[in-house]
Amino acid sequence: MSLTLHYHPLASFCHKVLIALYEAQTPFTAHVVDLMDGGARAHFLDLWPVGKIPVLRDEARDATVPETTIIIEYLDRHYPGPRPLLPADEDARLETRLWDRFFDAYVHAPMQAVVGDRLRPEEARDPTGIAAARATLATAYGMIEKRMAERTWAVGEDFSLADCAAAPALFYAGIVAPFPAGHALLAAYFERLLARPSFARVLTEARPYFAMFPFKDDMPARFLEGGAPGR
Repeated sequence: MSLTLHYHPLASFCHKVLIALYEAQTPFTAHVVDLMDGGARAHFLDLWPVGKIPVLRDEARDATVPETTIIIEYLDRHYPGPRPLLPADEDARLETRLWDRFFDAYVHAPMQAVVGDRLRPEEARDPTGIAAARATLATAYGMIEKRMAERTWAVGEDFSLADCAAAPALFYAGIVAPFPAGHALLAAYFERLLARPSFARVLTEARPYFAMFPFKDDMPARFLEGGAPGR
């Protein structure tokens, strides 16, 4: 296999790329990066000095591909699956990219801010910043609720790049900032994501690492226990 994904099974942005790989049924080698290990970290920084996971390495094309959206577009172009994750129509592609960015910027990023704050010492926490992050999540939840009134997936009736971004973002966000009552369409969309075999597989593989998540005590039992995450 020419493709190696450098990743960690607990990391939400890594989940985004794993979903795409599993959707396309693309063979790859999974290499877990332990950034707390000095030697492993040094090796990874040689590959990608920014130090952010995931990174895809394609030996056949001698390409090192960082950044989740770029990785998925690269895979869709060079290693396509039975169904593309970006539509052929240019306007639809633009909308897909927009909602990919939406989930990354307005769900994923504020969720990570809340999680990161929990990992800090008490005296270093940022209540003002976390209030702003939670407000952004509330706004995003409302926008998703409205959008899903006429759609099965984020951009219509076909699972896409945008849904790859949505699944892990909403999974962790829903733990640190539960979906508000009255957001039935958001909740139903999330259940469809959980039932998607590609995402169910990602969560099954992540389950042994959930004890490392700082909000583990807030995680619903169905995610901590065995069996399909969507049940």
